[in-house]
Amino acid sequence: MAEAHQAVGFQFTVRPDGVDLKLSQEVITNICQAGLTAWKKRAIRFKNGILADLYPASPSSWLIVVIVMISSLYTGLDLSLGIINSIQENMALRGYLSVQTGAVLSAVVFASAAWLFLIYLLRYTLKALLSYHGWIFESHGKMSTSTQVWLNLVKMFSGRRPLLYSFQASLPRLPVPKVEATIRRYLESVRPLLDDEQYEEMKILANDFKESEAAQLQRYLILKSWWASNYVSDWWEEYIYLRGRGPIMVNSNFYVMDLLHVTPTHRQAARTGNVVHAMLQYRRKLERGEHAPVMPQHAPYTMTHHLTGTAVTFLLSFVAQLRALGTVPMCSAQMERMFNTTRIPGIETDFVQHLSDRKHVVVYHKGRFFQVWLYMGGRHLLPSELETQFSRILNDTSEPQPGELKLAALTAGSRVPWARARMKYFSQGVNKASLDAVESAAFFLALDDESQGYDAASNSLDRYAKSLLHGKCYDRWFDKSFTLITYPNGKMGINAEHSWADAPIVGHMWEYIIATDCFQLGYTKEGHCKGDVNQGLSYPTRLQWLIPKECENVIETSYLSAKRIADDVDFFAYVFGAFGKGLIKKCRTSPDAFIQLALQLAQFRDQGEFRLTYESSMTRMFRDGRTETVRSCTSEAVAFVRAMEDRQTTNTERLALFRKAADKHQNMYRLAMTGSGIDRHLFCLYIVSKYLGLDSPFLKQVLSEPWKLSTSQTPQQQLNLVDINKFPEYVGAGGGFGPVADDGYGVSYIIVGENLITFHISSKVSSPDTNSRRFGQHISKAMMDIQTLFHPINKTMTDDESRMQLNNGKKHM
Repeated sequence: MAEAHQAVGFQFTVRPDGVDLKLSQEVITNICQAGLTAWKKRAIRFKNGILADLYPASPSSWLIVVIVMISSLYTGLDLSLGIINSIQENMALRGYLSVQTGAVLSAVVFASAAWLFLIYLLRYTLKALLSYHGWIFESHGKMSTSTQVWLNLVKMFSGRRPLLYSFQASLPRLPVPKVEATIRRYLESVRPLLDDEQYEEMKILANDFKESEAAQLQRYLILKSWWASNYVSDWWEEYIYLRGRGPIMVNSNFYVMDLLHVTPTHRQAARTGNVVHAMLQYRRKLERGEHAPVMPQHAPYTMTHHLTGTAVTFLLSFVAQLRALGTVPMCSAQMERMFNTTRIPGIETDFVQHLSDRKHVVVYHKGRFFQVWLYMGGRHLLPSELETQFSRILNDTSEPQPGELKLAALTAGSRVPWARARMKYFSQGVNKASLDAVESAAFFLALDDESQGYDAASNSLDRYAKSLLHGKCYDRWFDKSFTLITYPNGKMGINAEHSWADAPIVGHMWEYIIATDCFQLGYTKEGHCKGDVNQGLSYPTRLQWLIPKECENVIETSYLSAKRIADDVDFFAYVFGAFGKGLIKKCRTSPDAFIQLALQLAQFRDQGEFRLTYESSMTRMFRDGRTETVRSCTSEAVAFVRAMEDRQTTNTERLALFRKAADKHQNMYRLAMTGSGIDRHLFCLYIVSKYLGLDSPFLKQVLSEPWKLSTSQTPQQQLNLVDINKFPEYVGAGGGFGPVADDGYGVSYIIVGENLITFHISSKVSSPDTNSRRFGQHISKAMMDIQTLFHPINKTMTDDESRMQLNNGKKHM
């Protein structure tokens, strides 16, 4: 055991003349190194914290202001307009200081006050500038004079070399939309889904709400928007995630996959060692705030469903101008809780526990839990050292303790039984110590014993997706901020809990991990981690559990409940290789709008009707922003789909309708990004009504509408990490989520490079109306059908190229 191994470094013998101490020089050296590293880390955090708090000014600017003010004393030019003299005359130490010393000290005091005032002036000026979003609504290739002036001003007030949290204090607050505008857009969004009678009934409900309680509820929201940093996010986290009493496995957690085609090594322990080391590097930069702030041009594509966040597709059209600026930041607050975070179950509501600077990870393998220390002598374990530790676990042949095998199923089942079991069976003794080790770990690691990955022969990612989404229902700790999952063939992935952050936050880390693993750390020719093997490491510690029979029954009940959910997931994940972003851009349309309209066409062909559709947009240009909904099933989209199904309509007419629907979709996306969305506003109005005890039939109806089609797009945020043109095989497979509605579909997709799109489709086996594979075939057919509308005007594509892409599309259907 680790404790026994370290104990040999400290020995003592009791003698008649005293105690003879024997100290190990190696242990003393490690202790000193750990202490120095800890103090160095504190110093760096303190320095970076000051730099972020003072941004866009810098500490050196204080010295400049002080020098200017002191110099003015000797030039006869009073820049303070008499204030320095007033400070000198009223100084408490006036009688103890010379006139010259008092004047200098007064100048320093005044300069410091002026400097602080300047910081706040710069910060609030920058906040006012970042509140302008007119640039988003401008056409591609055109820039108004006002936007040009705005770009130059933002660049001027943004300073240089910002850190991760530098812009936090300068981000504007999320505005509260007007009730009239929200209701008008809501009625517009449901019009294509209701017949005339239903629509008139909804209009009556909406008007009654607007004329009665709406004004009162709106006043409370405006008051909260003045007081809180974000009027939505805290309620969204609490009521959408933490108060849910159902299982979070499949229903809330999402997953992210490994590279699609490349596996850097087929040795599980080696791949795990490199990836964990890369995560430690990322965490160190995160804790110090040294990552660059996320800018829109680093995230040109959207992300995920109602459980995730997003970047912005149509920012591509403005990327040239944004690069010239380079300082349109997004909120980084969610990144703070990436590591050392666990969702703790409660009877009525859960809470998110975030700790700091934990130095271990808990590993699950074949029913056993191990604690692995990640630091030695004040430094991270090297990849080769981590490989050694994980190899020891993989080679361990011990059996699980009674109740240990399926223990993690408690996190997969309903929340109330888990909360009660936690209080009754895990509140003391070895169970509490072991549970504390799990919940305080940097993250959870599962070493799986079944290989997964992309099956090129069948063009399928189904098994891989289901493994990441729910596994065996007891081999992931679903409450951890994320579980890293690695497989015997070297593949890996992540299962992430959703309450603490949205998917782009996890995606940002994942991009860094992949790039660091493949292009910086690398492997030997034999597939091992580079570096010497350190055999002197203490062995991983086996966590101990004393699970009584009653608790085993609770574990089994949770497992059976989770297994029913997992078995009911119908998944179809595949690669669409007929064409990708390159061809879509030649059609001069947004790739996201193209796919969203294809999804509407596929949905209609699959179900024979139009359904309420969810697409997530980010609101991270505002302080503490998370997501907003884009209701993609618009009247314009319906008109386009009907034209596609009408044989009497010409392709020219269909193309015109497509353009109109795509423009509508992009405009709705812009509104959602800039705080003028519908659903978060209505959600918060509903929460206020519940607090006040008011019953609103309109809000009740709105919040009860099921999302039958929930869609997303996986983001690519750090395009500079991997050059896809140089390394085209290093493309990610994206991620996905479980079905949202009992009789609906969940669709996630990733657009990688110029010629590849991967779809992840989920539904429920128990629904007789849905079939994920069938829906995937409809999507492929819809993509091809829409592409043919552009063929006559796509002069850059030859007939042979067109036929080749059509044939490739049929192969992937």
